[in-house]
Amino acid sequence: MEQFVRTTGVAAAILRNNIDTDQIAPGLFAANTPKEKHAEALFRNMRYLASGAPNPDFVLNQEPWDTTEILVVGENFGCGSSREAAAKALRAFGIRAVIAPSFGGILFNNCFRNGIVPVVLPKDIVGHLADEANSADDGTRITVDLEALTVTDHAGRTYAFTAPDQQRAMLLHGLDEIDFTLGMRDELDAFWARDQLRRPWVYHPGRRADGA
Repeated sequence: MEQFVRTTGVAAAILRNNIDTDQIAPGLFAANTPKEKHAEALFRNMRYLASGAPNPDFVLNQEPWDTTEILVVGENFGCGSSREAAAKALRAFGIRAVIAPSFGGILFNNCFRNGIVPVVLPKDIVGHLADEANSADDGTRITVDLEALTVTDHAGRTYAFTAPDQQRAMLLHGLDEIDFTLGMRDELDAFWARDQLRRPWVYHPGRRADGA
């Protein structure tokens, strides 16, 4: 798991509703895609023309938004199929946070697992951040702080958001589910010791509750 505490970066806006996981990372890239190809998959059908050339009208092909770290998007971002390739493509491109009024549930969770903070803010604030991102030729910089649970715009205005406690702790410390569980080893050992006394018939003779 890649750690995330806070980032300040150029924000790009794609203020469309219901961008599904197939638009984020088309099915061609859904499975058996090598890591070095994940960035190429991102918004493939929007970023590239039929000829394969970059689409000059697409925001992520334009300076300074081609180096964006923060994406501002419309409602229900990442709806559709449970495609982890979508989160992998976002991160491979360089995205560290996505700000939206709402997310597809599976992509929301996959973002945390891939080093990205999915930030839910009210629709009017998302619209304000998108307007700022679109209006600055040199790129509007936004700060997303997972530790403080705040988003700060270029004028210093701060907006609070929430994040699930476990996913937030894992991302702040760069832990995946296994590492997070192993971090509670003392508590688990204490539980097994108590449980063996309480329910000895559950465990095989001569073996610990954890199988060791």
